[in-house]
Amino acid sequence: MRKTMSIEGLECQHCCDRVTDALNELQGVQAVTDLLRGIASITTDGSVSDEQLKQAVVNAGYQVAGLKDS
Repeated sequence: MRKTMSIEGLECQHCCDRVTDALNELQGVQAVTDLLRGIASITTDGSVSDEQLKQAVVNAGYQVAGLKDS
């Protein structure tokens, strides 16, 4: 499954790295964060819920503005 997450508060590459690391710590998730677009492109094996994805970003200190299938 592919998803696109809009994230508020990404201000530098360090922010992107924190979000990417937080998402990639979830089993079955591969994520890449784009600073200029303020999004994370996420691929999952379907075993992780949207709420788990959102919570990982919130726990890293950022706000999720949206999450959609892509």
